Amino acid sequence: MDAVQALVTQIQGLSSSAGDISRLHIILKQAEETLHAESARFFPALDQLDPSIHSLGYLFIVEACSAGTLSVERAGVLVRPISRFINACAVEQIRLATEKFISVCRRFKDIVMLLEAPMRGVAPMLIAVGKLQTSSEHLTTLHPEFLLLCLLAKCYKTGLSVLHDDIFEVDQPRDLFLYCYYGGMICIGQKRFHKALELLHNVVTAPMSSVNAIAVEAYKKYILVSLILHGQFSTSLPKYTSSVAQRNLKNLCQLYIELANSYGTGKITELETYVQTNREKFETDNNHGLVNQVVSSMYKRNIQRLTQTYLTLSLQDIANTVQLRSAQEAEMHVLQMIQDGEIYATINQKDGMVRFLEDPEQYKTCEMIEHIDSSIQRIMAISKKLTAMDEQISCDPLYLQKAGRERQRFDFDDFDSVPQKLNI
Repeated sequence: MDAVQALVTQIQGLSSSAGDISRLHIILKQAEETLHAESARFFPALDQLDPSIHSLGYLFIVEACSAGTLSVERAGVLVRPISRFINACAVEQIRLATEKFISVCRRFKDIVMLLEAPMRGVAPMLIAVGKLQTSSEHLTTLHPEFLLLCLLAKCYKTGLSVLHDDIFEVDQPRDLFLYCYYGGMICIGQKRFHKALELLHNVVTAPMSSVNAIAVEAYKKYILVSLILHGQFSTSLPKYTSSVAQRNLKNLCQLYIELANSYGTGKITELETYVQTNREKFETDNNHGLVNQVVSSMYKRNIQRLTQTYLTLSLQDIANTVQLRSAQEAEMHVLQMIQDGEIYATINQKDGMVRFLEDPEQYKTCEMIEHIDSSIQRIMAISKKLTAMDEQISCDPLYLQKAGRERQRFDFDDFDSVPQKLNI
């Protein structure tokens, strides 16, 4: 019996009980060099293995077979067995070799991208995320890979499925940056600007020892989404933002800061001129589409300002005031804003008059009460979790050691606990 068949026989015979699988894990680690050297001979042996039963052995073989330089032909051969493995593998087995599983999944992402078929990777990668997660609060290193495939395949709704969970456990800081950045882009694609702004805000304010490219790109989109959502942007970042980000992000994104300043004037012609002048730069950043949405949002913002001044106004007057080309275009904008709940108004088609109304929401319907209750429950759960995390950090030896070093910079004997009376 040659080495290939001998190892396959061991995989088949030692994949039933936990004890056997532990023994198999040792054997496979010892055989890694042979697996990589003889990967071409081991690849056909995958047909003799069931990925749902022989998951650990299948993982070691497929990891060795997918290593090295990828060609389109080789990618086409590998995509099916790796996809089959990810879908069927047993969680308890692949978690014995987590790093190998991550390596195979990342290789799978590279394969579908090389084949220019990111859609083929979306469903298997979502399954891989679930198998690697220890809980819904756990951000794995595969989350960003999955979201990237969703972006490339334009499967935004599928990407949203992992963005609703509150994250408290992160494997690597870079994973958090990419997860929030890609997640923000997916939310932008779905026009969920509130969630997009939240995710991009997390990137910009996350702890960092030096400015990274992800934070810079996130800050650019953060400015644009702020303008679309709120009609304004403040360069002041929260106090908990790292000093590195506070010092550098504004300088690295000056083009977008100037765009926000132009937006703040409320003059649509100036904004359009600025955008047209810097069109190539925005296109280079892949932000031109989002910039166009910023320009479009200024029309909405100016119409919203009219609701604060007028009770009724003709469509022609609206068009003239907000610099639209015709009353018909003004009607289109007003109807869209009414549909999106951005203003409350009625249009009299007969005389072309718009009547602006007050917000009809009384906050007493069953749906609103349920929404408020669920929000309160979520906030209470997050508060409880944060309290537990604070207690855990307070007892962490590394934290106490660092805190102790910080205290040594001060001599507390130099300070009185109670202020002494002033001598008059």
